[in-house]
Amino acid sequence: MIRARRGSVTRVTRLPSGALEAEVVCEGRNSVAICYPDLTGPVAPGDWVILNTNAVQLKLGTGGYHFVMWVEGREGLGEVGGPGHIIKARYTPFQVCCLAAEEEDSEYHEALREFKSIRDMPVVACELHSMVAPVVAGIKETAGNEARIAYIMTDGGALPAAFSRLVQDLRDKALIDTVITCGHAFGGDLESINVYSALCVAKECAKADAVVVAMGPGQAGTGTRYGFSGIEQGIAMNATYSLGGIPILAPRISFSDLRGRHLGVSHHTITVLKEVVLADCIVVLPEIPVDKWRFVRSQLNGEGLTGRHVVVTEDGMSAVKRLQRDAIDVTTMGRTVLEDPEFFLAPGAAGVFAGKLVMEMKTCV
Repeated sequence: MIRARRGSVTRVTRLPSGALEAEVVCEGRNSVAICYPDLTGPVAPGDWVILNTNAVQLKLGTGGYHFVMWVEGREGLGEVGGPGHIIKARYTPFQVCCLAAEEEDSEYHEALREFKSIRDMPVVACELHSMVAPVVAGIKETAGNEARIAYIMTDGGALPAAFSRLVQDLRDKALIDTVITCGHAFGGDLESINVYSALCVAKECAKADAVVVAMGPGQAGTGTRYGFSGIEQGIAMNATYSLGGIPILAPRISFSDLRGRHLGVSHHTITVLKEVVLADCIVVLPEIPVDKWRFVRSQLNGEGLTGRHVVVTEDGMSAVKRLQRDAIDVTTMGRTVLEDPEFFLAPGAAGVFAGKLVMEMKTCV
């Protein structure tokens, strides 16, 4: 059930992504609310708004804001405009109309109608949104800034692309060239129906040399075997293989997470590799202290995964250094690169490996 409350806006800041961050007084407390002008129209100091307060009430982390649902007294809101007839967040009170790249009104429809293969394009799939930054940094640092990278944002986390400050930072630093929102996620440069067609859109429409697939900020986890939204990482790998791409999995590795199920290689990664991925994929381990590397390798060996998948090792440090040089601050569960280096080195290494494949393909051409 939506917990809706009335609040008054006292101050508004426009974020680089186009979303608005509004300071509001709600239930007698000063709070922060996110407003998406494309959905509700803008807000200004003095406005009274209706807020969805569920996230704050539940004390959520990543999404712990109020969200503006409606601006009181504002006329002209809610009028449908623009092309497209694909509805995302379907059959909810907040459904959004988008122009999907695949649909008949799109300039890309004809090209995509018979499109079948992404032709050896490297695709790195991540479990968490925070992994995107080291992956793209690794690709650019290895293949060069001219390499075109598409980020496919799935609907496993946040739905609006504008919620991600990280993506905007990566775009500002030219580490991401195109954002494609698929499933019920929306607000990218290009919209797509599902992860399979999004990969086709990345190749045909965005002219990507490499792709990273990951959900938006925030994910659901329950501590159970299959009850986590990051299980979609395996689905992205299956889609890549089916479409003729090169599936590269960035493992979730940490020696700073206090939860035993995430020590070394996370049980999430093990589950994805063992029970969700249906074809061989490339698992990239980072160069880390030898005792930690052996522990990670033993985890994979113990589950029979080194015989089933291709396991390689790369140095992800160049990706981390690129992020530091570009002043892009990224954290996981509040931990920085210094506090949890292996977590960031792993996707960085996957990006470096993908970048080498990009270079090889350009050389062959």
